[in-house]
Amino acid sequence: MTILLMPKATAVWLIENTALTFEQIAKFCSLHMLEVQNLADSETTHGMVGFDPIASGQLTLDEIHRCEKDLNAALQISVAVSADSVLGKKRSRYTPLAKRQERPDAIAWLLKYYPDLTDNQISRLVGTTKLTIDAVRNKSHWNAQNIKPRSPSQLGFCTQSELDALVGLLKKSHEAS
Repeated sequence: MTILLMPKATAVWLIENTALTFEQIAKFCSLHMLEVQNLADSETTHGMVGFDPIASGQLTLDEIHRCEKDLNAALQISVAVSADSVLGKKRSRYTPLAKRQERPDAIAWLLKYYPDLTDNQISRLVGTTKLTIDAVRNKSHWNAQNIKPRSPSQLGFCTQSELDALVGLLKKSHEAS
């Protein structure tokens, strides 16, 4: 069974880049049609970056064109999609300079949604130092006023499966406590 990764971000991308109906987008992204309409009205997307389902392999351009022509047709997710294939395979840990400036955003997201993660876990997942994590946590980072929490998997610092595995570990440790 395949599931859609980041459904709201995917919906934002489909709204901005296709002529699909709200109903088609809602069915594909497993969202309520009013949620999609709110996303289109930009009531809930402040700062949300769209997730391209074509680049990730979840959809094909032909599939989108087919559904744009037939408003009653439902989008079909590509068969070959898995969490690892969508967000990339293992890669080197080198991060380009332009991406390095987004790393504090990823750290802030992890600290906001998973405050129980240790510095070592965050450091390994995002590829950063404990000093940077501490600076983001204490809001003493040199660029603290511009940090916006964004998912590290969406920014490309880790795969969604790596993030899910870490969150699963965190939940297991809470259950054991």
